[in-house]
Amino acid sequence: MSHGPRSGLTAVSSALLAMSRHLEVRDVLKTIVASARELLDAQYAALGVPDDHGGFAQFVVDGVSDEQWKAIGPLPRQHGILAAMLHEATPERLGDVRKDPRFGGWPSAHPDLIDFLGLPIRDGDEVIGALFLANKNCPKPEGTCGFTQDDEELLGILAQHAAIALTNARLYERSRELTIAEERSRLAHELHDAVSQKLFSLRLTAQAATALVDRDPVRAKGELHQVATLAAEAADELRAAVVELRPAALEEDGLVATLRTQIQVLDRAHTARVTFTGRGVKALPAAQEEAMLRVAQEALHNALRHSGAEHVDVTLHRRGTATVLRVTDDGGGFDPRTVRRAGRHLGLVSMRDRANGTGGRLTVRSAPGEGTTIEMEVPGG
Repeated sequence: MSHGPRSGLTAVSSALLAMSRHLEVRDVLKTIVASARELLDAQYAALGVPDDHGGFAQFVVDGVSDEQWKAIGPLPRQHGILAAMLHEATPERLGDVRKDPRFGGWPSAHPDLIDFLGLPIRDGDEVIGALFLANKNCPKPEGTCGFTQDDEELLGILAQHAAIALTNARLYERSRELTIAEERSRLAHELHDAVSQKLFSLRLTAQAATALVDRDPVRAKGELHQVATLAAEAADELRAAVVELRPAALEEDGLVATLRTQIQVLDRAHTARVTFTGRGVKALPAAQEEAMLRVAQEALHNALRHSGAEHVDVTLHRRGTATVLRVTDDGGGFDPRTVRRAGRHLGLVSMRDRANGTGGRLTVRSAPGEGTTIEMEVPGG
């Protein structure tokens, strides 16, 4: 190692503390690769979490710009040296990865990797990831590995703690999924108890009005008035059951953490890249946070289901004394002049109502072929 014992221990301690601060899986993965690259002074680092189909469910890199990553193209498959780490569960330390007989090449935009250090991340007997670094920043004769045996042992320690952090993050997300399922079940019961009796009464009253309309129009008219009253009461009960149920995740974690978690799930579930940045935003009143969450969900739904976007970016930041939510996509866009006709289909009317109802405002910018930006601004935060 190029660091002395004290600085080395400090670096390891900092890396382990950084990993323990995050609960969302993607944040944990990013922290692991960034910590490994800094700790071993490498130019590049990456971590892949395998799926069951010969590819990677998640693949996080550090040292590569967003432009480079986009140009590289699809995620790698489980082959060559990556496959050896995953399936044979053995460390790999190479002087020149390109000369290894298992090397299968890489896309033209891929950075040129030379010396290489990689090892599996294991949870018991299960390999849950592959962590590797390349191009150690140190003088080295051509064809020799800049990574030492000490580096391999240090990365092994980091990988053991990475396995714990990653497993904990997965358990946390699983717990959150169960919480969401429980919330949905509670909502179903709430709706049933609050609305079903009203709807049953409404149906019987409407049937009575139908039977009376010819032989006793006066009574039929009275029954129809009762239908209208019951329908209004049912609508009020439904609105109360839905609107008053603040999402459990929002209640526990706040807007920034809830948005980040939901966007990470969407990023995994869709082919489009979905990203989130939250900067300097403090807690908002409950009604504003829920309105912002609902607007973000609606805007994301539109972008991922209807726009054909390849990238959707969500930001939450301060602007003066206000908090601003912005959802931008690079999809097909639309003509804002047709918004009156398209508004209800795209949920724009609902989004604008939510913004106005919390003292905020909604702005929509779009053009055919130029994507869409939806911005919600509320005071405070």
